[in-house]
Amino acid sequence: MRLPGDVTLFDGTTLNELSLDNRVGLAPMTRVSATDDGRATAEMAQYYQRFADGGFSFLITEGIYPDNAYSQGYLNQPGLATDAQAAAWQQVTEAVHDAGVPIFAQLMHAGAQSQGNPHVDGEQTIAPSAVQPDGQKAEAYGGSGDFPTPKAATVDELADIRDGFVTSAQNAIEAGFDGVEIHGANGYLLHEFLSGEFNQRDDEYGGEPANRVRYPQEVVVAVDEATPADFVVGIRVSQSTALDEDHRWPEGEDAAAVFFEELSMAGADYIHVTEPDATTPAFGDDGPTLAEAAATYAADETVIIDNGGLGTPDAAREKVDAGADLVTLATSALANPDWPEKVSEGEELTAFDPAEFLAPSAELSEHELQTSGASADD
Repeated sequence: MRLPGDVTLFDGTTLNELSLDNRVGLAPMTRVSATDDGRATAEMAQYYQRFADGGFSFLITEGIYPDNAYSQGYLNQPGLATDAQAAAWQQVTEAVHDAGVPIFAQLMHAGAQSQGNPHVDGEQTIAPSAVQPDGQKAEAYGGSGDFPTPKAATVDELADIRDGFVTSAQNAIEAGFDGVEIHGANGYLLHEFLSGEFNQRDDEYGGEPANRVRYPQEVVVAVDEATPADFVVGIRVSQSTALDEDHRWPEGEDAAAVFFEELSMAGADYIHVTEPDATTPAFGDDGPTLAEAAATYAADETVIIDNGGLGTPDAAREKVDAGADLVTLATSALANPDWPEKVSEGEELTAFDPAEFLAPSAELSEHELQTSGASADD
């Protein structure tokens, strides 16, 4: 337990040097509404400003691709690989800052789960090992059919990918972001390194948990060293993938102990854990949740953010009571962009309807946009 028992969901707190009005943030959610060349739009600024105006104390963006090689995961996904893309994000960060709220850019390398990347020939993808993901590409995000078998990344290619994370983090600073979240969850590249299934390497990056965490750790170190001390650097971690809710680390809590300690010591200001149901034990029928494991094994100063099925006020309060420093909301936030305001005032929440937001396509809908106040140009 990291928090005193009298801390509540709507108490203020700090993250690095940022002041947060409450403990509820916006989780990253994949949308496909950027321009063809990966620039953020005026509509995206309006979309994010709604959450800032609705009382969320911090926002984490959708996954942003960090380089113009293998990282892009979806067509019309935004990037931070170029100066033009960084400049386009300024309208988003300015709109959110006008509401007095910090915003973090989630840097995401899709790895083997890429389903739309105009920067490569055909469907070539890259991963720790040549292991084909199970499942089908998602039509709502512009894909269809099976994923290809990726090529195994060479050590030189891993160095290039790491440099891409660093460059995109520096571009995030130019774009006005308050920090970055390195995506190490949900089956994308860095998660694939942590996995005993997708990582079958026999070099220093494969095998036991201490080796599997080495590359994600190197990315965190590189980004942390290349950014100012007051710039927030976090990492998102899960066992499950977007294609397999039952995916687990074979060593269970023993792997968690290594992963969370090493990522924390690498310089992560926060660890953002996510599972389909964050309230259930992570490693069997009993024992700690993933957030409780992170709180146990990460350094005391590392902030723990919990995510997964916490859209009801009782569930969110339970996680803060159990020691999570912060919680994030996803689909419940889509249905209630003013969730913190509603809950703090005892108002009824709107139920999430997937058809209203994610069908037939996960691009932004007209009703998700701010009607006024967003200062942005396409």
